[in-house]
Amino acid sequence: MPLSRRRLLQGVGTAVGAALASAGLASCAWRGGGKGASGRELNVWTLDLAPRFNGYLQGVIRSWERQNPGVLVRWSDVPWASVERKLLAAVFARTAPDLVNLNPPFAANLASKGGLLDLAPLVPLAAAQSYLPKIWQAGEQQGQQFALPWYLTARISMVNTMLLQRAGLEAPPRRWDEVPAYAAAVRRRTGRYGLFMTVVSDDSAELLETLVQQGVQLLDGERRAAFESDAGRAAFGFWSGLYRDGLLPREVVSQGYRRAIELYQSGDLAQVATGPDFLRNLQTNAPGIAAVTAPFAPITGASGEANVAVMNLVVPRQSAMAAEAVSFGLHLTNAANQLAFAEQARVLPSSTVALQQLQQDLVADPGATPAEQLVQQARLLSARTLADARVLVPAIPGIKRLQAILYTQLQRSMLGDLSSDQALAEAALQWNRYAQARWP
Repeated sequence: MPLSRRRLLQGVGTAVGAALASAGLASCAWRGGGKGASGRELNVWTLDLAPRFNGYLQGVIRSWERQNPGVLVRWSDVPWASVERKLLAAVFARTAPDLVNLNPPFAANLASKGGLLDLAPLVPLAAAQSYLPKIWQAGEQQGQQFALPWYLTARISMVNTMLLQRAGLEAPPRRWDEVPAYAAAVRRRTGRYGLFMTVVSDDSAELLETLVQQGVQLLDGERRAAFESDAGRAAFGFWSGLYRDGLLPREVVSQGYRRAIELYQSGDLAQVATGPDFLRNLQTNAPGIAAVTAPFAPITGASGEANVAVMNLVVPRQSAMAAEAVSFGLHLTNAANQLAFAEQARVLPSSTVALQQLQQDLVADPGATPAEQLVQQARLLSARTLADARVLVPAIPGIKRLQAILYTQLQRSMLGDLSSDQALAEAALQWNRYAQARWP
């Protein structure tokens, strides 16, 4: 399940919006039982969950409808690639859903334009405190709570232990400052690469997250560049140096995260940052590599903080059923329902109680076969990672533009067009020009 994608669509006209809205939601639409006495209908959208999770979601819907007679839930599942277009179309046509499953960058853009409801007045304090504190805080923007957290993913390191041994290493790096020596040893003694970090601007945000782990403050309180700092210069020099020294694959400047997976599966990469479910695919696609793969904690900075990706539930300001939307959102994300979904989808819950129970279940049932035991071990490690995890790159408007600017200039430094300091200064100039126009 992808956890970040394309920029917010701009400039959709009212007439076009209405036309797009009339095209409908292709994947799935499910309405609860017979028409309620009041005829009230709560419109809920999710992302890419049908048909695999139809039974689960229909069960959650039925249980909520029993507790809220007279209100029916109309559930629509929207393809990820079209959700921004469809939601903007619905907003312009004034047919926005009451509750929507969104990724944080798009939700933040809508919130910044006043399109989302502040949920704080509608969420009881006890409910707010039931979520992992850092995950709940990630849904705040300018003093308002625009999101209910739902499910999470946390990357860990999958390591080819055979390459590790051939490189004369006992363990992979735990901190970024250990990476150069590790990458050099792997390259020198195996001819392979230690890691892959894409700088393709519209791909993974992993590199942006590593900058934060390396002590870089991205923006200041006025949304101007704060990254042209000692930490920023050190980080740009770090990544440029790895590339120029031949310790990163040449294609990190031209290919995205998928290439890292390909290289790992072919045995040409010593480690990859990914989720536990990667192991299932690896066991099918490259069983020989899977047999020498082991999960390790993710690489972090001095603070030890890992990154976590969040999927949220938001309420468009247009909703005439905000109270019911929040009620259903809280029901969908309560401990019992989150635990059930985490087990089926192999994700992590944002509920504190559900996360504790999931870890207990993984310890109690380590798996029947070696292959399953490896997956369960990775899931448990990923769940434990949340103790020191937060959303490292906040969901702020323009974050994808910031990523594109930083990545493009870092590419130039890697390829020798500019020094790393010059590239960083150019990135600050370009971002500040953009920020001044957007937030005078």
